[in-house]
Amino acid sequence: MGVKQRTKSLSSKNSKLSNTYYQLEVLSQSETDQLSIPSFKQRINEVGYPKGVTPVGMEVFQINIGKLCNQTCAHCHVDAGPDKKIENMDRSTLQLCLELIIKYNFDKVDITGGAPEMNPHFRWFVEQCSLNGKEIIVRCNLTIIMANKKYEDLPEFFAKNKVHVISSLPYFTKSRTDSQRGDGVFEDSIKALKKLNDIGYGIEGSDLILDLVYNPSGAFLPATQEELEPEFKRQLLRRYNIQFNSLFVITNLPVSRFLDYLIETGNYEAYMQELSMAFNPTTIEGLMCRNTISISWDGYIFDCDFNQMLDLKSDIKNPHISEFDENQLLSRTIKLGQHCYGCTAGAGSSCGGEIV
Repeated sequence: MGVKQRTKSLSSKNSKLSNTYYQLEVLSQSETDQLSIPSFKQRINEVGYPKGVTPVGMEVFQINIGKLCNQTCAHCHVDAGPDKKIENMDRSTLQLCLELIIKYNFDKVDITGGAPEMNPHFRWFVEQCSLNGKEIIVRCNLTIIMANKKYEDLPEFFAKNKVHVISSLPYFTKSRTDSQRGDGVFEDSIKALKKLNDIGYGIEGSDLILDLVYNPSGAFLPATQEELEPEFKRQLLRRYNIQFNSLFVITNLPVSRFLDYLIETGNYEAYMQELSMAFNPTTIEGLMCRNTISISWDGYIFDCDFNQMLDLKSDIKNPHISEFDENQLLSRTIKLGQHCYGCTAGAGSSCGGEIV
């Protein structure tokens, strides 16, 4: 059937929000008297972090190897899509990333996009990480497996390299999934999940890990993983005989296309208020920015994937991997903004789901 896009990237429709400075300007307005939301920096100062948030180590090397994607999802914070052909990491930058991963002994390599599999050097990079004994995470959108014959063997490739597959599935029904990710996404996602199950992914007793990601389809906070995971497992098994390991619940952050959605639907102010009211200080210790560095397709260093999409580079002298400085990175203060309320609301949110 294939995926039919319901939306366009912000850049392709010449939206003001395609400019990260404009996004930051919009977000900064939530500190005004109109919304009466304290700055995030003020909020964490009040709960015992007067010097801000600092790293606890560098365990995860997260790398966005390109914004090219076969989908254009309504809530994508990367603003990825089929039109993002230029923003793709080249072989020399990937080679430098590999050298840093080995030299500084990162435990995990978290590969994301876009659809990272569309980068022409993706398979080489995964193989090299595997040969060097690294734990590899690939954030696969599932439909890429069904998009073209050259991707049909991805499940076997993942299994051969012991890749931990993390895939977004907005819901276990067609209507809610397709409304967020495009017509035909649900059907292709189910086919891809079956392929992954067939070679052992997500099956009890197998060492091939398949996790799913849920994020809300609208301007509201998600239910807890404890509530949602059993229901997802029951429904997918009953309806499609599909199994998976864990469900990660992630809050939508007001960045890029989700920020656009909030503004267009008139939900921006209410959503920011909701995030602020749900602020949970116990999440701060487990924020992903504290043990992760995030690398953009052109080799710049960020504190997290969301900061990357707002072009908030890490606060070091030269935030590019060509000038990688472990001491500076470990002693830096993490850049914060109003969008950080999304990671600290309720049970917290990270690339691995809930924090507390």
